[in-house]
Amino acid sequence: MPGPLDGIRIIDITTVLLGPYGTQALADAGADVIKVEAPPTGDIARNMGAVKNVNMGGIFLNANRNKRSLALNLKEESAKEVLRKLIPTADVFIHNMRPQAMAGLGFDYDAVAAIKPDIIYVGAYGFGQDGPYKSKPAYDDAIQASSGLASMFKRQDGAARYVPAAIADKVTGLTMSQAVAFALLHKVRTGEGQFVEVPMLETMVSFNLVEHINGCAYEPPISELGYARVMTNARRPFPTKDGFVCMLPYSDKHWLNFFTAVGRPELMDDPRFSNYRARIGSVDDLYGFVGECTPERTTAEWVAVCEEQQIPCMPIADLDDLMEDEHLKAVGMFEKHQHPTEGETLLVRAPVNYAKTPNSIRTHAPRFGEHGPEVLREIGYDEGAIEELMSGGAVLRDSELE
Repeated sequence: MPGPLDGIRIIDITTVLLGPYGTQALADAGADVIKVEAPPTGDIARNMGAVKNVNMGGIFLNANRNKRSLALNLKEESAKEVLRKLIPTADVFIHNMRPQAMAGLGFDYDAVAAIKPDIIYVGAYGFGQDGPYKSKPAYDDAIQASSGLASMFKRQDGAARYVPAAIADKVTGLTMSQAVAFALLHKVRTGEGQFVEVPMLETMVSFNLVEHINGCAYEPPISELGYARVMTNARRPFPTKDGFVCMLPYSDKHWLNFFTAVGRPELMDDPRFSNYRARIGSVDDLYGFVGECTPERTTAEWVAVCEEQQIPCMPIADLDDLMEDEHLKAVGMFEKHQHPTEGETLLVRAPVNYAKTPNSIRTHAPRFGEHGPEVLREIGYDEGAIEELMSGGAVLRDSELE
């Protein structure tokens, strides 16, 4: 069955993780995503992390499936003309270059909309273009720093740190894919395209302040920024006799059951712990007590206790554990696919399930410029013109594909 975005064509001029992760969500949903890459080797993510064969690293394989690669040297006028001919066939044009650079190439919003008035044009930038940071370069770490995320760790133990994941890239990528879907719905209803700005800093500030706005949601504020329950240094995996466990009694019933299980039911009458608001105000003491109890039993014993008492609880999984997790296996989270040059690959499927229009992994992550001739034929170039573009260096292709 076709995905929900079947029939939608997206020109994707993005690199690294933010753009490719977002456009992959759209590709998994059925969109025809044409990944426009620049010489000499395309997306820098092709060689990030572990690489079996040059330009086809594992990170790239898992963030660029279901896409077609068109390699264009946009310094060449003939390559620009290829892109101009491709634009009328597309519904969406996405890039994560700085606006000034895209304007210099001749493909800012006004130029693209002049070719295709109903285009949805998405700029995924580091910072919104109405502010003084608009020209600053932006990478994940810089956005974790400027959005307040890195400093949250300082409140816990005195040291600012980065989340050990490219969280700003990925959250912004997902926000971008959501924005595309909303803009497509507007286009279906009205026939109008539009310019869509997806800035990383603003996205992450919105993300971080969902709960951390706290009492500053009022004017004047009635508390400082930061939600106490998740900011406390005591909120961390609890040590057990043989490892760690995530245990989260939350409701009054959960806490009564936990206090009873550890032989201290009278603590439910303690003014610090007797109701939700009291517990939030005494969260350091509360979690400190839990941390004193957990080393007395093994992780498996705590999981059994919590399941019996219906208390939310999970063992702490290592990254290596994910591949063998019984639930993830049962839901088919990891799919094996045969890649024509990389052999057998293991890919993480899209997490969303549609009953009528399922996501799917239809094609492998492309070699650099793999689909150039194919796309050129679709927009009207004959074989002689294609050969001329490729021999002249305007359109490129991985040598392994020759």
